[in-house]
Amino acid sequence: MSKAATNKYILALDQGTTSSRAILFGHNGRPVAVSQQEFPQILPAPGVVEHDPEAIWNSQLAVARNVLQQAQCTAAEVAALGVTNQRETTILWERDTGRPVANAIVWQSRISVPICDRLKADGAEPLVQQKTGLVIDAYFSGTKIKYLLDTVPGLRGRAERGEVLFGTVDSFLIWRLTGGRRHITDVTNASRTMLFDLHTLSWDDELLKLLGVPRAILPEVRSSSEVYGETLPELFGAPIPISGCAGDQQAATFGQACFEKGSAKNTYGTGCFMLLNVGPRPVSSRNKLLTTVGWQIAGQTTYCLEGSVFVAGAVVQWLRDGLKIIQSSSEIETLSASVPDAGGVVFVPAFVGLGAPHWNPHARGAIFGLTRGTTTGHIARAALESMAFQTAEVLHAMEQDSGTKLAQLKVDGGASVNNGLMQFQADLLEVPVVRPVVAETTALGAAYLAGLAVGFWENLDDVVGNWALDRKFHSNMSPDERASRQATWRQAVERTLDWEE
Repeated sequence: MSKAATNKYILALDQGTTSSRAILFGHNGRPVAVSQQEFPQILPAPGVVEHDPEAIWNSQLAVARNVLQQAQCTAAEVAALGVTNQRETTILWERDTGRPVANAIVWQSRISVPICDRLKADGAEPLVQQKTGLVIDAYFSGTKIKYLLDTVPGLRGRAERGEVLFGTVDSFLIWRLTGGRRHITDVTNASRTMLFDLHTLSWDDELLKLLGVPRAILPEVRSSSEVYGETLPELFGAPIPISGCAGDQQAATFGQACFEKGSAKNTYGTGCFMLLNVGPRPVSSRNKLLTTVGWQIAGQTTYCLEGSVFVAGAVVQWLRDGLKIIQSSSEIETLSASVPDAGGVVFVPAFVGLGAPHWNPHARGAIFGLTRGTTTGHIARAALESMAFQTAEVLHAMEQDSGTKLAQLKVDGGASVNNGLMQFQADLLEVPVVRPVVAETTALGAAYLAGLAVGFWENLDDVVGNWALDRKFHSNMSPDERASRQATWRQAVERTLDWEE
């Protein structure tokens, strides 16, 4: 692969929940060019979230072309392309035409809650947790597939005849990038479907039967770092090898160089996702965390425990688009800093239920402690603090499951640039919060996985060597205040549970 070693860049496609992003990285792991484009959220009913798969594809292709243009870079100078994606979001498309048969059902969507309730009532939860490491929840792809097959007329028959394909967003993008030559996913994305056995690392017939999903629609499962194929020449002017793939949170964990057992990161994106490296064997959770594949390289699999918070940065988007108290997301820091504290306001953003460690799909969002003196500044402050409170709940569950206290928490994602939030996070956790120079570690992880497969980087030591500290936050809060704030948060969460029921 000597050609790859002389190439200048790796292209990372980071397909997220609210936007598509492309970043071109150099050998030092620093961004050379960045392009990002939001695309519409489709909200047909309360708790239901959809995307137009064509909007996903068009926005992702546009930003990929744009970064090459920005850097005045030809496809021939790109050693490889890596894909990372919003996980669990479910797309079904026609094998012959590549056309989607319905809107994508987004990971946040609660549309398949009745299916999950039936599965739980039938006693399926122990089987699902033992095989997949997941809880039964509408979050995962399996029940979304079942919902589409059950509700779109004629779709189940077409699926059984092999006329329709399923994929999470990575599969759909790679299918399109290769002109339909590759229908694949990687182990990290497969491990989020509720159809994949964590122990055998393969699709499971018992789970497929449980959910009524035909094997014919499933992608081939590959490792996270290998050459899968190459892009169509007409997309970028020349073919580019596609050689890295991982779900966004696993990619961020890799990009943060959390290679040692016991190391952890938290990503502040649309949701908040904390992953803890638990080593080469899966660890079962007693505290409603998920067991998931972290990555697989050269036949070696790393597993993680994960705590998934459904609404984090999305609460800022709601303040912008729903309440309209800010015009752009970046204004949240100034508005929240306009008050010394949240003034007793507590905001539980359970817009689509609560994820870890509650897993309550019937919870709904609420703002408590409002008085005549409450201002938009207090609401903004409480919204930001909700990210830190939810993260603290997950970290405590993680420490109980792993039996160890974390030495530090690495952070990344859009909201990690907010110094006030990161300080409050350290205060609540009593653990140092460590932010790297490159906050967009999701795209960086995809780039590393792709680059390692083609020799652009030699080994994991190169990744560790590129990691650089931006700032470390230490806890300043008194134990009494910490205990009091967390007790108030728990009381607020209790009052949102099962609201919809």
